[in-house]
Amino acid sequence: MESPHAVLLVVLIATFAICNLVQAEDQEGFISLDCGLPPNEVSPYIEPITGLRFSSDSSFIQSGIIGKVDKSFETLKSYMTLRYFPDGKRNCYNLIVKQGTTYMIRATALYGNYDGHNNSPKFDLYIGANFWTTLDTGKSITGVGEEITYIPRSNSLDVCLVKTDTTTPFLSLLELRPLDKDTYLTTSGSLKNFRRYYLSNSESIIAYPEDVKDRIWESRFESEWKQISTTLKPNNSIGGYFVPQNALMTAAIPANESAPFSLTEELDSPTDELYVYLHFSEVQSLKANESREFDMLWGGEVVYDAFSPEYLNITTIQTNTPVTCKDGKCNLELRRTKNSTLPPLLNAIEFYTVIKFPQLETNETDVVAIKDIKATYELNRITWQGDPCVPQKFRWVGLDCNSLDTLTLPRITSLNLSSTGLKGNIAAGIQNLTHLEKLDLSNNNLTGGIPEFLANMKSLSFINLSKNNLNGSIPQALLKREKDGLKLSVDEKTRCFPGSCVTTTKKKFPVMIVALVSSAVVVIVVVLVLIFVFKKKKPSNLEALPPSSNTPCENVTSTSISDTSIETKRKRFSYSEVLEMTKNLQRPLGEGGFGVVYHGDINGSSQQVAVKLLSQSSTQGYKEFKAEVNSSSNFC
Repeated sequence: MESPHAVLLVVLIATFAICNLVQAEDQEGFISLDCGLPPNEVSPYIEPITGLRFSSDSSFIQSGIIGKVDKSFETLKSYMTLRYFPDGKRNCYNLIVKQGTTYMIRATALYGNYDGHNNSPKFDLYIGANFWTTLDTGKSITGVGEEITYIPRSNSLDVCLVKTDTTTPFLSLLELRPLDKDTYLTTSGSLKNFRRYYLSNSESIIAYPEDVKDRIWESRFESEWKQISTTLKPNNSIGGYFVPQNALMTAAIPANESAPFSLTEELDSPTDELYVYLHFSEVQSLKANESREFDMLWGGEVVYDAFSPEYLNITTIQTNTPVTCKDGKCNLELRRTKNSTLPPLLNAIEFYTVIKFPQLETNETDVVAIKDIKATYELNRITWQGDPCVPQKFRWVGLDCNSLDTLTLPRITSLNLSSTGLKGNIAAGIQNLTHLEKLDLSNNNLTGGIPEFLANMKSLSFINLSKNNLNGSIPQALLKREKDGLKLSVDEKTRCFPGSCVTTTKKKFPVMIVALVSSAVVVIVVVLVLIFVFKKKKPSNLEALPPSSNTPCENVTSTSISDTSIETKRKRFSYSEVLEMTKNLQRPLGEGGFGVVYHGDINGSSQQVAVKLLSQSSTQGYKEFKAEVNSSSNFC
C-alpha cells in the first residue's frame, strides 16, 4: 500500500468534484501558502475544488525561484506552481503564529517535472532548529506530503528546506491548521502523522471541508472485516477532535462476529514510539436486548476494558503515553465481553510516531533583536534565514553563539558585520543583544554618533567601529569602560576628550607647535647673531639666492623687496623680509650640512629663491657657511 503521505491528487479531484460549489467556510487561523504563486496574481484566491483560501508565499520567504509543473499534469490549481531553491544550503519560511497553540503543519511537494530534468529531488525539512523529516518526491508522481503536530515556543515559526545532495529542494504547499488545545497532546516531543484511516470499503479520501481541521483521511478495509453504516449524521463535536461525520457514518466489525476485531500496522522503524487515537460512534440503533461491549488490547495486553460506544455520538480513546510495538509490528484487538450480544466496531483510527525536538531555539529576545538589525540594514543574506544560532552548521554568517549543547539556551555572543556596506546610524536593536561580547561594525559607511547604549552593554569586551563616517564625541561612559579594559577601536578623528572631540593629529599638534616654536627661537637667535656679526664684518651670511644666473651681482642697500629686482645684482635682506619671502619658513626644500633650505619668492611671486639658514646644530661652522655664501653670491 502506498504511504498515506502520498497526496493522491487524482483521487482528490474525483472526491471533491461534488464540492465545487462549496464556498470557503470559516478558516480562522489557517495559513495556506501556494508556493511560487506570483505576488501580482490574485492572492488570496479560493481553490475551486476544496474551497480552501490560498495566498502567495512571497511575503514569507526571502529566497527561491518560481517554477511551474509540466502542463501534462492535471492537478489542483494550488499545485500548479512551486518554489525551488537552487542557492544556499538552508532556505526557510518564517510564519507568524500563536505561541502555545497546537498546529498541524503540512508540507506538500509535487515535482511535476517542472525543470524538465525528470529527476525527483530528495531533501530534508526542519521545524525551527530541529530535523523534521526527509521528503522524497520520487515516491509518488502525484505528490508527497508530510504532516506534524507542533506547539511553537514563540510567536515566530521557521519551516526550512535543507539541501542534502545534488538535487534542488522545492515546495508546492505549506499549510498550518490550529487544533484544539486539549487534543493531540504528548508528554514530550511532537507527533508525526503515520497513518490516518476511516474504516470503509469506499475509495474516497476525506478532507476539507468535510474535515473542518483539514486532516486528510484515507479509507481502509480488510477482507476479515464487515462494514456497517448509518444514514444519520453523528455528533462529532465531543472531545474537540471533530472527526468528519461521514467518517463516523461507517464502521468495521469482524466478518466472523464471534471473533475479535484485529488491525495490524507495521512501523517504518521498529524503535518508533506511537500515540494511537481510536474514534468510536455506534451506527446502529440497538434493541433493548442488544448490547455492544468490548475490551481493547494492544500487543496482547488489555489497555481499556468494557467499552460501549454511544449511538451517533463520538468517543475518542487515546494513549496518554507513547506505546511501542514488538519488532515494529503493531496489533490492535477489540474483543467482545461476555455481556455483549454484538461484535466490536471501530470507525476511525490515527497513528502518530513521536519525534523528538531536543535542540532549544535561540532566545526569542535575541531573535527579535537580530531580525531588527537585519531589517534596519536591509541585509538580504541567504545565510540569514531560520534560527540564527542552531543547528551550528547553519549558524548565520557573522554570528557566534554560546550554544554548545542541546541543554543550553542559545544566545548571540558575537556580531561581525565588518565590510558589509552598512549605512545610516548604528542600529538601536544591537542594545537588545544582552549577551553580546564582541561587536565589529568596521569598514562600513555608518554615520551619526556613537550611541551611549554601547556603554550600558555590560557583556561587551570588544567594539570595532573604525573606518566609518561617524562623528561627534565618544560617550564619556564608553571611555570609562575603555579605561576599565574594554577594547575600543575607532577612527582617530573620533577620539574625544572631555568637552571636545579631537583627532590624534590634533593631540600631537601641541607637541609639534612646541617643537616648531623651539626651532624658530633657535633660528631667530642664530639669524640675529649673524646679522650682528655681518654688520661688523660687512659680509652677509643670510642670502636670498636666485635659482640660476651667470651674471655677477653687485651690492645693493635697498631694503624693499617689492621695488628692487635681485636679478644680476647682489642684495642683502633683513630677517623680516626673509620671513615674508618664505612665508614664515613654510616650505622646506631640503637639509644640508649648514641647515635647512627653504623655498621663497620675491617681486610678487615673479621670482623664486632658495633660502639657506645656518643652524646652531650644524656640523659646519660660520666660516664655512660664509665661504659658501660668498661663492654662491657670484650667481643669481
